[in-house]
Amino acid sequence: MMRVRGLLAACMAAVLAGVAPGARAQEAWPDRPIRLVVPFAPGGVTDSIGRLSAEWLGNRLGKPVVVENRSGGNGSIAAEFVAASRPDGYTLLVASASQFAVLPALTAVRYDPVRSFAQVSIVASNPFALAVPARLGAANLQEFIALARRENGRMDYASAGNGSGSHLTMALFLRRAGIEMQHVPYRGGGPATQDLLAGRVAAYFGNPSEVVPQMQGGTLRIIATSGRERIPELPDVPTVAEQGLAGLVTETWNGIAAPAGTPPAIVERIAEALRPACADTAFRASLGRLGVEPVCNTPAEMGARVEADLPVWKEAVQISGATLD
Repeated sequence: MMRVRGLLAACMAAVLAGVAPGARAQEAWPDRPIRLVVPFAPGGVTDSIGRLSAEWLGNRLGKPVVVENRSGGNGSIAAEFVAASRPDGYTLLVASASQFAVLPALTAVRYDPVRSFAQVSIVASNPFALAVPARLGAANLQEFIALARRENGRMDYASAGNGSGSHLTMALFLRRAGIEMQHVPYRGGGPATQDLLAGRVAAYFGNPSEVVPQMQGGTLRIIATSGRERIPELPDVPTVAEQGLAGLVTETWNGIAAPAGTPPAIVERIAEALRPACADTAFRASLGRLGVEPVCNTPAEMGARVEADLPVWKEAVQISGATLD
């Protein structure tokens, strides 16, 4: 009996010896700075959201969160780097709808947006806003559709570039509405907005931060947004779905993701540390200045969002015929 007890004790000690280091590592996390990889150059919305998140998480977790910009490949280089990193919670990605849903539909990427990552939390999102010149005479979406139908393909619409969210959202809208317009791609939302203001194009599904400020002069009119709900900046502007095109919902977002295999306890701790940010007045105001709305959801909710977005943007790419410039 004593020999059996001794053998059991030895086996238990061996098991604990194998498990304890990993458990202790998770309990001690973080014990050094965390790297947050941003997929674009400094200065843009994604970079700004990353830096806001890094500062907030650093204060909450007690260790610096250092932003590292790895631009290139339309965001794929950063995503591939993080996907291949050690899943220990010390390398994170500022993920986006463009990296996780749009880009894989446009080209082959060396990561799987679902299987290569542990989703942590979507920090912020925003829909697109359909802006038209006020002198066009369309006061709402149905009037715009009727006008485009009469013009029978002679109207032009702007986008921020071939394969951009504005291009793909408009392609979905045109298909659902049963109308045709000519696509005029620009190199970014700024030039697209300027030509819309000048009346050179008839419509632009842009980021609210680009087009909402232009409403004040009365030159532009926003007749719909593409999100699930109306946005605070435009409480009187109905969504596309509210105006008869049910099921047409597109939103862009930025969030935090970790390499697949990151311990769930660490993933949840990051999400929990981030969650209060979206209730913080200063953090919300900073996001508002970027033209995005706070989210800070759970890992499960972010995972569901990524999976739900994939077929939407895949359909949009197929309809539009978009390719990478």
